[in-house]
Amino acid sequence: MKFIFQYPDFHGLDGDMLDAGSVSELAILAEAHGWDGFSFTEHPAPTAKWLETGGHQSLDPFVALGHVAAVTKRLKLLTYLAVLPYRNPLLLAKSAATVDKLSNGRFILGVGAGYLKAEYFALGVDFEERNVLFDEALDVLPLHWSGEPFNYQGTHFSCRDTIGRPRPVQQPIPIWIGGNASLTLRRVAERAQGWMPLIGPEDIFSTVRSPSMTTADDLIKRLQTLKQLAGERFASLDIVLPYTDSSIFNTAHDVERHRDTFGRFSELGTTWMVLSGPSGPHPKSADFIGEFGEMYLGA
Repeated sequence: MKFIFQYPDFHGLDGDMLDAGSVSELAILAEAHGWDGFSFTEHPAPTAKWLETGGHQSLDPFVALGHVAAVTKRLKLLTYLAVLPYRNPLLLAKSAATVDKLSNGRFILGVGAGYLKAEYFALGVDFEERNVLFDEALDVLPLHWSGEPFNYQGTHFSCRDTIGRPRPVQQPIPIWIGGNASLTLRRVAERAQGWMPLIGPEDIFSTVRSPSMTTADDLIKRLQTLKQLAGERFASLDIVLPYTDSSIFNTAHDVERHRDTFGRFSELGTTWMVLSGPSGPHPKSADFIGEFGEMYLGA
């Protein structure tokens, strides 16, 4: 199992998320201490109320990952996650291809449908169309990345002899889809390279509009469904979980318990684990990156 460092969420309006440490410094440290990837979430237009009541600040993930690409050589670069219907799929394809090209093939496009209606409204996107727009984007992205001319008629766009050049290094760029819904599992089974389920305490699921998944048993049931849907493709899919036990930040304690947890999830088929850094002033995240590398990654 491999580990991705998620740039820390900074909740609320007070302060600035970059107080957790510069992106370049944390990325260089992560690579040096044996981490396998670096990721950013996105919220381009949240409401002040959402931030004040527990929401988190974010950078633009494509720009930020381009920055990480420039100071690293090995780390995978993941959007965890980009809201697919927010963007015209051609602009999204270009952003993804650019990061992949500049990183020499290290980009992974993690996507979801999103859940903030107010953010949809602010961006001029119809929340009720999100599933139609999501599927259109899944159609268009590999066509654009192929570097060959294509035609496609979308709900709000029309491609006529459209071509995407330069091509990305990867053909196609891996797409990991987030969410726990049955529709998500079908999309992953048929059209993606990875699944990013949300697993955590019950109270988070009423907020994110996703079916709850709180235990390993819940994960097993969904994995069984995904295996049935995907057939032979299942063996090649990445399974990507968030690690939500915040006691991991005290890296000197419960080491064997955390290792045991990692091992159990690995046995279930998890290939990647995403750990969000501690939300707090520098150097909390820098210290955590190094200590986790020493304790769990052998760095």
